[in-house]
Amino acid sequence: MSNHDLIDSEDIPCNLTQNTHFQEIVEQAQKRRGFIKKGLGLSAAMFLAGPLAACSGGTDTGSGKKEQDGKDKEDDKGKDKEPTAALLGFEGIKFSTADSVVVPAGYTASVMAPWGTPLVSGAPAWRGDGSESAADQAKQVGENHDGIHFFPLDGEKGGGSNNEEGLLVMNHEYCTTTKLADKSPAYQFLFGADASNTNPWSEEKAHKAMNAHGVSVMHIKRNAQGKWDIVKDSKFNRRITAQTEMELTGPVAGDVLVRTNADPSGRQVFGTINNCGNGWTPWGTYLTCEENFNNYFGTKADDDQRTAEQKRYGLSAKGTSYRWEEVIDRFDYVKEPNESNRFGWIVEIDPFNPDSMPKKRTALGRIKHENAAYRLAEDGRIVVYSGDDQANDYIYKFVSDGKFVQGGDNSKLLDSGKLYVAKFNNDKASEGFLGKGEWLLLDRDANPLLAADPRFVNQASVLVYTRLAADVVGATKMDRPEWVAVHPTNGDVYVTLTNNSSRTEGDEGPNPRPQNRYGQIVSWRETGGDATATTFEWDLFVLAGNPNVYGKDDPRSGSSNITKENTFNSPDGLGFDKFGRLWIQSDGAYSNTGDYEGQGNNQMLCADPNTKEIRRFLVGPKSCEVTGIAFTPDSKTMFINIQHPGEAGDSQWPDMNGGIPRSATVVITKNDGGVIGS
Repeated sequence: MSNHDLIDSEDIPCNLTQNTHFQEIVEQAQKRRGFIKKGLGLSAAMFLAGPLAACSGGTDTGSGKKEQDGKDKEDDKGKDKEPTAALLGFEGIKFSTADSVVVPAGYTASVMAPWGTPLVSGAPAWRGDGSESAADQAKQVGENHDGIHFFPLDGEKGGGSNNEEGLLVMNHEYCTTTKLADKSPAYQFLFGADASNTNPWSEEKAHKAMNAHGVSVMHIKRNAQGKWDIVKDSKFNRRITAQTEMELTGPVAGDVLVRTNADPSGRQVFGTINNCGNGWTPWGTYLTCEENFNNYFGTKADDDQRTAEQKRYGLSAKGTSYRWEEVIDRFDYVKEPNESNRFGWIVEIDPFNPDSMPKKRTALGRIKHENAAYRLAEDGRIVVYSGDDQANDYIYKFVSDGKFVQGGDNSKLLDSGKLYVAKFNNDKASEGFLGKGEWLLLDRDANPLLAADPRFVNQASVLVYTRLAADVVGATKMDRPEWVAVHPTNGDVYVTLTNNSSRTEGDEGPNPRPQNRYGQIVSWRETGGDATATTFEWDLFVLAGNPNVYGKDDPRSGSSNITKENTFNSPDGLGFDKFGRLWIQSDGAYSNTGDYEGQGNNQMLCADPNTKEIRRFLVGPKSCEVTGIAFTPDSKTMFINIQHPGEAGDSQWPDMNGGIPRSATVVITKNDGGVIGS
């Protein structure tokens, strides 16, 4: 979610435990290793499984596992190969404060599918004045694009290598809100350029906001001019909103903690909200992640009636900025205390079956999921990593009980498995790593700490209150863990810790810094390269900072791979392409003044994990977030999203006609037809 110059709810910790913070672990490791600020020790990236050219030894799966030689290698003949040159083949660009998307020389960026684009039959064209009804919005592309994935379309099925046609699936995280002169909450753009149009508030307006949330499935195809179009009236085109019927599955389904007056069965839920990052599976489904769901639950009651559990998840004491609780009872936590327990899950969607019902996979835990990054273990089990995006919260790993079967029925694979939370230690590690870590099992029957806690009467309660269970077992508090990405060949895992500007302790060391405004990226390697291992070794990949403002020996200038040419703050979106380039997207301060001087608008950078070199690849328009990343199978077309342009009242992007700014997808190609980034 937006992390601009103002403080977001994610910046305010809900974790009041005495669990160790990552800050302390790093400082201890620093003292043990004795490295200085600019050195950071040898990088774990030096110990990648051979040079990235090794990608040519097998077909990349994008999941940290390389296909075996033989048939897979034979099938790969004739496919595009990565050039043998250095991974970063483009010239880094300067920062920008312009109201436009800037890319390197030799690249073209074009806009598609902005908020309000007609998607399903009967959808009206975008009017630009906010006059669309709730029913209209349910047929149009939603607001504030976020996580995104491209599924190539082979006939009417996925799994092919089509670079010209596919299903583009994306999240719509939230509606941009603001405050009126009297400090009352309002929608900044949903009802027109005048935010006062929020009033008078009504159930119809709440339903419109609900329909601007969720997910869009778009059937897209490249036309004769090389541009991408939405295929009109395709059966695949679909909107999934905060009102779409869904099913709770896994250990929590039917439990007393998710039963409501409207659903005494505890299995039928309506809607998905605050869909931030995403993931996908090797069987061709899309994973959408419910992040700041807490912001939608308040009460019309005069006093704070939240339980301890609701406070730990950050529910509003009284009213919310979205105001749904004023007109829809299920969002009033006093009237429906269990409704919020039905959100905060990873939701699986089959984009190739428009009649299928989305499934909330409760075995993966209930947190403020930023994204979901999968890895296929050697034994066939599925591993899913996810960060809980809140200051001082945790990093999780799910390992399925069952095994992936190519071409088989994997529809219930995410309904049963083991959920772990990360504990980082400063134990002496292998050369190139700062410390070791372990995965703590969140299982009520197998973990005595949980079995002894009266709040956890069964495994369902552990999963509904995942944060509290992680508190009990002693997980390591982190600086807002956001997107997780898995290296496509060696399986190393990277996570963005976007910032923790409210934390004040600590006065030395590279990470995190007191009032850590800039953030960092941490990586780890599972023991033995086994994705299902319960121990790992960790390192720091980069400390964002600003050498334009601070001297070279000041920790706030960043690590040695941060320069005046590539400086950035608040890494957020993260993803590898199939050749091993690490793409980094920022959602931070864009004032371009003070601590952020010379950093400009939010941006996307590209890193070489071998050398740790980072170059700026793209800069977004004013007051936006750059988020979401997807590629066609040949990596010659990139899709990214521009979210909340103009939230500071300073943008007209992308229409540039004086109207309402709109989030949109940006399609990036290389003018010579080559691989993006090469």
